[in-house]
Amino acid sequence: MRKPALYSRSARAAPAPAPAGDGAAAARPAPSQVGQVSRRSRWRAGLAAAAVNPRLMWAALALLGALLLASVWQLSAHGPRALTQKDIDAAVLRTLTTQNLPSRAARAAEKIRPAVVRVVSYVKNKKGEDVEHGVGTGVVITDKGVILTNLHVVQAAQTIKLVFADGSESGANIAGVQAQHDLAVLQALVIPDDFHAATLRTTADLAPGDEVVAVGFPFGIGPSTSAGVISGLGRAFKSPEGEQEINNLIQFDAAANPGNSGGPLVTMDGEVVGIVTGILNPTSHRTFVGIGFAVPIESAAGAAGLPPF
Repeated sequence: MRKPALYSRSARAAPAPAPAGDGAAAARPAPSQVGQVSRRSRWRAGLAAAAVNPRLMWAALALLGALLLASVWQLSAHGPRALTQKDIDAAVLRTLTTQNLPSRAARAAEKIRPAVVRVVSYVKNKKGEDVEHGVGTGVVITDKGVILTNLHVVQAAQTIKLVFADGSESGANIAGVQAQHDLAVLQALVIPDDFHAATLRTTADLAPGDEVVAVGFPFGIGPSTSAGVISGLGRAFKSPEGEQEINNLIQFDAAANPGNSGGPLVTMDGEVVGIVTGILNPTSHRTFVGIGFAVPIESAAGAAGLPPF
């Protein structure tokens, strides 16, 4: 069953104001209650992560097995004994130190990868044969086969081929362009049965230092993942080949190279905040030196006619 595009309005939560007057102290939870709430939050977060990531699920099962064995041993050796919070904390610590859990970047890449598409453009040679013209990246944004990529990836292409995460292929047509942001909207001609659309997230709460991941096909190799941080916002960039300056870009330092163009820039939650569009290199080499740029997803989604956040 195909899945619809999802939108996230994730934002940093502001702390709730404390009640005024003498009632503030009475409303404040007791230390034991704070500890219980904190422990419940940790368990809920762990269970949510386990549901998304198989490796975390197996780690959770191993932890539950260890707790069960401990209970049985205590029962057989010393009679009935309730597990204490100290027992649980020790078991959790033992699991964390013995299990190789995935990083936040790995989890983000795993979440976005089903929506990442390899985009290959072709032109005709003098014999009328299709010749590969360029390779880039795209990201699925709706379950109807709408894909975002960079205009320079497909510009002048006579034929476009898409390769989806499951290995299936499809031709594509250009359904729209937004030249001022170097964006193209592609429509897949064949949609796989198990089609995944990315979750898009507003950039309103992004700040320099926020961690991000870029997934794509640098030099045609991939899907490849790189991680870094947001370096700045509201940047301007003009590629050496381009005549038009692109404004209001996200600057990031996750490694990107030719072939990453059109790919998603995502948060640690795996939500798309931008479309990778260019890299800055003061030399004539088209390689990454630490500065990449992405079009904010609000502009990119607007190119596809999607409503604003």
